[in-house]
Parts: sequence; C-alpha cells; structure tokens
Amino acid sequence: MNAVTVVIGSICILLIAYRLYGTFMAAKVLKLNESIPTPAHTLEDGKDYVPTNKWVTFGHHFAAIAAAGPLVGPILAAQFGYLPGLLWLLIGAVVGGAVHDAVVLFASMRQDGKSLSEVAKKELGPVAGFCTGLAMLFIITITMAGLSMVVLHALENNPWGTFAVGITIPIAMGVGIYHKLTGNLKWATIVGFILIMAGIFLGPQIQNTAFGDFLSLEASTLALILPIYAFFAAALPVWLLLAPRDYLSTFMKIGVFIALIIGVFVVNPDIQFPAFTEFINGGGPIVAGPVWPFISITIACGAISGFHAFVGSGTTPKMLNRWSDIKPVAFGAMLVECLVAIMALIAAVALQPGDYFAINSSPEVFETLGMQTVHLGELSKEIGMDLEGRTGGAVTLAVGMTYIFTAIPWFEKLASYFFQFVILFEAVFILTAIDSGTRVARYLIQDFFGEFYKPLKRVDWLPGNLFASALACFVWGYLLYSGDISSIWALFGVSNQLMASIGLIVGTTVILKIADKRWYILTCLIPLAYLYITVNVAGYWMVKNVYLNSASAGYSVINGVLSIIMLVLGLIIIVTSIKKWTELWKIPQAELAAQSTKSA
Repeated sequence: MNAVTVVIGSICILLIAYRLYGTFMAAKVLKLNESIPTPAHTLEDGKDYVPTNKWVTFGHHFAAIAAAGPLVGPILAAQFGYLPGLLWLLIGAVVGGAVHDAVVLFASMRQDGKSLSEVAKKELGPVAGFCTGLAMLFIITITMAGLSMVVLHALENNPWGTFAVGITIPIAMGVGIYHKLTGNLKWATIVGFILIMAGIFLGPQIQNTAFGDFLSLEASTLALILPIYAFFAAALPVWLLLAPRDYLSTFMKIGVFIALIIGVFVVNPDIQFPAFTEFINGGGPIVAGPVWPFISITIACGAISGFHAFVGSGTTPKMLNRWSDIKPVAFGAMLVECLVAIMALIAAVALQPGDYFAINSSPEVFETLGMQTVHLGELSKEIGMDLEGRTGGAVTLAVGMTYIFTAIPWFEKLASYFFQFVILFEAVFILTAIDSGTRVARYLIQDFFGEFYKPLKRVDWLPGNLFASALACFVWGYLLYSGDISSIWALFGVSNQLMASIGLIVGTTVILKIADKRWYILTCLIPLAYLYITVNVAGYWMVKNVYLNSASAGYSVINGVLSIIMLVLGLIIIVTSIKKWTELWKIPQAELAAQSTKSA
C-alpha cells in the first residue's frame, strides 16, 4: 500500500463525517439556536469574552488542542503496525473525539463559558464537581511530564537542536518586548521568524566547538532545565514569553503540516510496515502492553483527548460569535487534528521496521529483537547524528519526514537541515504546550488550594503565583526526571483518556436534559462506555505489571499511586453520574427539556 491512498481515503472519510455526523450533532442533538446570544456577547468585556470570527476562533482552538500529542502518539503506536493506529484514529476521532469536543464546548457555553469542573458541579452535583477539579489538577500535571519526555531524547547530546530551540526563548521575549513598546506586529513577526530560521542554519557552526560541547546535554540535565524554564514561563507576564512563543510557533506548525502533505503527494512513499506486527499481543519494546487497550491509550490526541476539555471549557467558549460555530470550531478542528496524526503515522511507517525500532529502543533491547537496520546508518551520516536509541517519538517523526523530503531530488543534500528543523518545530511546540499547561496548572492550584487559604485565589498576588508555579513545576518535573517514555506516556494516556471520559459523562448528562429523543445520548454513551472500560483495563494493567512490579524497568510507586487515585476519582464520578441519570430518566422528556431551557 502507498501513502497517498491512505491520505486520500482518510480525507474523504473525515469530510463525509463532518458533513453528515457533524450536521446531525449540531442540528438534532445539540439543537444549536442562533436566536440565543452566546456568552461572548452577553458577557463581553473586551478581554476574555470577545465575539470572534469563527475562522480566527478555529485557528486559536486548533493551535491550542493540537500540540505534540497527535505527532507523537501515532508514532509510538506504530509498534503495533499501521492498521490499528489508522483505524483507531479514524473511528476514535469521528465517533469519540469530535463528539467529545463539541459537547464539552456546548456544555461550557450553556454555563457562561465556565470550566468543566464548574459545569460538572452544576450538572452532576458538588461531589462530581470536586472530583472533576481534582482530576483536572492531576491530569494537567501528568500531561506536562508526558509532553516533556517527548523532547528530552530529541535534544539529548544534540547541540545543534539545543541551540536552535534555546535561541527561541530570547527571540520570543524580544518579539514580546518590541510589540509591547511599539505595537508593530508586522515587523515583530518578520524579524522573529528570520531570527529563528537563522538559528537553524547557524547550528552546524557551533558543533565541535567549546560552545557546542557545553550544549551537549544529557537527558538528566535536560530534565532539570525544562521545569526551570516552565517556572519562569508560568510566572512571567504572559505578553513577555508565552504569547509571542505561541504566536511564532503557529507559523511553524502550519508550514510543516502543509509541507508534509505536499511531500507525501510528491514522493508517494510505500508503507514499509505490515498491517500488524508481532507485538499486538504485548511485549513490545516501546509499549509493553497489548494492542488493546493500549492503542487507545498511546494515541490520545488525534483520536479523542481529555486535554481538549481544558480548551473547550476555557478560552474557546468565551470567543464564539454564534452557536453554530461549534460545528467548525470543535467538531471540525478535531477532524483536522486527526489528519495531522495520520500524517505523523505515515512518516513513521514509511521507515523500514528495523530503522524504526532501532530509533525507538535502547541498543540493548534492539539487539534482542532480531532485526537489522536498512537505511539508518546512511540517514545518521547525512543528518550528522547517531539516531539509535533516541526514544520518545520526536526523532522518529523528524527522521521519517526527512526520509520523505530527501526523496525529492532538489532536497537530497539537505537531510541535516530538514531533520533539525523538524526537531525545532516539535520542541518549540512542546515547549509552548509546557509553558501554557504549566500556567493552567498554576491557576488550578491557586483555585483548588485557595479554598483553604483565600489569598492564594488572587492571581495578582505575587507570592501565591510563585508558590503555585513552583509547586506545579516540581511535581511534573519529578515525574519527568524519574520516569521513561513508556511509563510516563502510558500514565499520560490513561489520565488523559479518563479526562475524556469525564467530558463525555458531562455531555451525556446535558444531552439527556435537552434532547428531543432520549436515544441521542448514545452519541456520548457509546464512546464513553468503550473509553471508560479501556482506561480502567489499561490503568489496572500498568499498576499491576509495571508501576508496582519491582521487577519491571518502569517500577514507580508514585506513578502507581497516581494511577490508583485517578481511577478512584473516575469511579466516584461515574457512580455519581449514573445516579443522576437515573433521576433524570424518571422525569418526562418534555418537562426535563423545559426545565433545562429555563436553567441554562
């Protein structure tokens, strides 16, 4: 099979799903009413609540939800073969992810754009609301560790990549200061982008120098640097570092995504992987567990992701100009993210299996697989860096894209530049997710612990800001420093998909209240049933076989305790929800819909 066939078929499926299922969700299930003003209008303040063009909102929402997850998850899941990942992406995104994102955004907008924990408190009661808030705090922390792990091995002993990524910090701060002083966004953008590109091309000049040796950092050192960076990004004013970094990285993401699609159509690479590998029953070097439940845990973003609930009940519901914008902004953005994930999967499975496993396994583990590399030695020479044992997914994506691009005659001598640009692209986007996520974690910590110490709730109180930022960075930094990609990514996947289950629980409750036909709850209940069972099976498997198994390489009591806490929180929420659904089911549908309309 060739890659173009997969891309064309996937695009057709996603377009049909958007046109038919997306319209059904908007018109029949959610009953979007254009005569009702959105929170952006009723609460307009010129700061947070601002009616915004739907395509501008789409751009914001897509950039916020599509971080490193859709790039990394499919690459790690390629261990099972190309077909499990492809099927889960298409089915999961259409049946689960797009529905989840749409109903969470709708539910938040019904409650004036409040967070999912506040919506859960309103729809399900105080117990579910408290557990949802606590779960969100755990999940955002684990997410930061999982995303940081991805970039760790990409920059390990890679002075060129470290320099190119590091230089973006002062560049972003310079852009922020210049724009703050002059208000000139055009020149700030032009100069910032030129300087970033210059950083890539200057990279080779520092290799084999004293400065290059200084930037040749071990993974353990990088695991300390990343949380320190995140602390400053979370504590500094948003306009100084976080906002300009987000802005500049958006250009990279759009450019790389378009380039990869064009490259696939021009080169039309053959898929080298089998549909299923020998690791579908478990025992793989990347993901130890079997294809189910771990295909749905390893690939979260791109199929269905609870992290999207942070955005769908955060900034986006305060920006939508019309209720009908939910379809393109939430349902549509999820399907576009699915396409991004499919492109990442193609970049991985276009490599020879031996090359793929050599990159994603330690040399000692790779020797036990009985495989031989094919093009990896040649690619390592062209790129100028040893590629073996660089786990985490980031290097695999960069190598896969480089392999595709250098098949074009014009670019065959530019392997090293393509590779480092993709590394920069991934790392900058991951750092963007890290600093944004750490800032969200800081807000959640202040809000949660502010119930016990009131001054902490004040976001303008400097000691509280510093304490919450430091606590957030310490917790996820500890997970990063003590873990490895297989254990951290699985922990991230379980917690993230549990968050998606919570989003679907809230969606089921809202639909039960407003729907004309009660069977419409199946739009949320079917993916919820699958996802909740999958999360619990995966969580139990990881606790039993990895986290609390002293003979396992991923043995970690803290990871085991976190997993158990998350699963218990999920159980409390689902039990509370079933009790609430039973109460609602006894009320006649017409009466329930009328009550819901009045209370919304």
